[in-house]
This record gives sequence, structure tokens and C-alpha cells, in this order.
Amino acid sequence: MATPQASAPSSASPDPHSVLSGQDRIEAPMELCWQFDYAIEIEKLRNLYSKAKQAQWDAEQALDWSTEVDPSRPLVDEERFGFEEIPFVQRLSKSEREAFTAHVAAYRLSQFLHGEQGALMTAAALTHAVPDYEGKLYAATQTMDEARHVEVFQKYVDKIALVYPMSPPLKSLIDATLASEHWVKVAIGMNMVIEGLALGAFHNMRRQTTCSLLRALVEGVLRDESRHVAFGNVYVGEAISRMEDDEREDVAQFAFEALREMINTTGGPDGRQRPTPDPGFRMALENAGIEPHDFALGMKEAREQGFRPDQNPDSIHSFKDLMMPALVRVGAVTERTRALYEEARIPLYEDASVLEALENNDTGAADGLVEGA
Repeated sequence: MATPQASAPSSASPDPHSVLSGQDRIEAPMELCWQFDYAIEIEKLRNLYSKAKQAQWDAEQALDWSTEVDPSRPLVDEERFGFEEIPFVQRLSKSEREAFTAHVAAYRLSQFLHGEQGALMTAAALTHAVPDYEGKLYAATQTMDEARHVEVFQKYVDKIALVYPMSPPLKSLIDATLASEHWVKVAIGMNMVIEGLALGAFHNMRRQTTCSLLRALVEGVLRDESRHVAFGNVYVGEAISRMEDDEREDVAQFAFEALREMINTTGGPDGRQRPTPDPGFRMALENAGIEPHDFALGMKEAREQGFRPDQNPDSIHSFKDLMMPALVRVGAVTERTRALYEEARIPLYEDASVLEALENNDTGAADGLVEGA
């Protein structure tokens, strides 16, 4: 399965030094906010900060890194991977399915790694931009969490000796979040949209993986992520409730555009085809010995037969269960933007039961809610 590592593509035109060092740079101006009132007024944030301090963990000590990982074998259970019902995949030989599953899992892990670096940068940005003392304290703990997540996924990806490029739509969304001029937009883009996608993906990987090390790693990350999504609810909800109408509409517009951009990353809540092919996923197919054009035709066939990727009853559905309920709950969806979602064929989901279960780090309850849906 070994293949040369691929660096993430640049969305801009970086200087030669950036290319050589594997860097990409964006302009992300943001106000820095001093706060000289050190009283903590939001009790829920005090509790969340206390919980974050107590829940810090050392990845080097907490995980058994001596666990052997065979990069040539699938890291997930094929029956829970989400592709097993596609006729094209069913027609593959056993060895072809194993290669496909292994490379697509490696692609997903690469997105986890790249996405966590984006989360690290946004959490650091929030630390200096949020206006309240308690918000700065919590955002600092999230920055440490995200640094740990980059560390653990980098160490695991090293074990399989393969990293795929970052999905351009995911990078575009993180760049737009970092470049937004208001900290509430940064919190919405990261703690609700991107973290919502990640929380669902991590939960599903925890249930799908056959690797004990990866399962333990993801379980640790999930505990941290549950606090991050809860922070977005508590803090952003308070901020939006105090906004004037024009400012609230501006934030709601950003949330809509962020969700629309995320559709380019996932293919959308209705399983529609991505507008542009993902070069990293294309590379994963090619490394698995599958012609990307044949796979695209196979996906078209599956959609015509009624296949939808969000119908797996064992999976958390990030749009339906996490992102949309989070945005509605904090007031980031207005009557005006409801019409925009309808026009864009993006359904609005308001049931926050799965989201609240995961915020409380109750994965068992979340599993039961999904299975009973």
C-alpha cells in the first residue's frame, strides 16, 4: 500500500519558500481584544473551563503506540464503512475491496489530520479575539486540545505511511473562517460547522474501525470535541441573543454560506454529487487500482437506484444530527436565511437530541438515538 506522500495543494499562489517547506499562507486579520474585568459571569462557561482542565490527557502516555498497524489491510469493518451497498463496490473482488477500503480510510484520516491543524489555528485565533475573560480561558484549553489532536493523528498517519492532500473545499471553509472579521463567525465556522462534521466523522470512525489503537485515539478525541461543540452553543448563543438585527443577519448569512461550502466537502445532505472532484480522493482511488471515472459512474448508478450515503442507520449524520440543529439552536438561522436554505435545497433539521448526547460525551445515548431513528 506504500505510496509517496502528497503535500496539500495550495489555493493561492504562495512564494517559492512556502512551496518548498509545504506551507500555505492566508491573510487573516482579526481584532485582538484585551479584557481587564476578570470576573466570570457565565456559570456554564466556568463549569466548561473547569471540566476542560480536569480532562486534559497526555497522548504519549494514554495510548499504546506499540500497537502494530498493517497499512495494507483495511482499518475499518467493511460492513460499516458506508460503501458496501453500492453495486460498483459489490462487484469488486475481495482484494480490490480491501485496497479500496484501506485507501479511503487513509484519505479520511488525512482529512482528520489536516482539519485538526485548522482547528488549532482557529482556537488560537478565538483566544485573542473573544471579548470575555471566561471565553479566553476556555478557548485556550481548546487550543491545547487541538494541538493534541494534531499530534495523535500525525503519529497514527505515520504508522500507515500515507497522507493524502487536504480536501480543497474543507481548506476553503477553514480559510474563510480564519479570515472572517468577527469572532462569532469564527466560532460558528469552527465550533459548529467544522467541529460538527468532525464530531460525526469521529463517532462513526469509532464504531467502524477494527484497530484498537485508532479506536482508543478517537475516543479520546471525542471527549475533547464534545466540549468544543458545547462551548459553541453556550458562548455563541449568548452573543447572538445580544446582537442587533443587522448584525444577527450578517452572522446568519455567514452560517448559510459556511453550510453551502461544506456541501462541497461532503457531497451534501441529499447525497448529490460534488461540483468538483476531490484530487485527494481521486488519488486514493487510483492507489487502490480503481479508475476514478468508473467509480463516478458506479456512484451515479447507485444514486439512480436510491442509494443515499446518509441513510446508514448506524451512523451519525453530521448535517442532520449536529450542524443544522446547532445553528438553529443558537439563533444563527433567521427567517430570511430559511428561505436561502430552501432555495439551495439544504434541509433544516432542528432535533438536537443526538447533538446534546454527544455534548455530554454520552456516546451510548447517541448510538441509541441513531439506531432508533
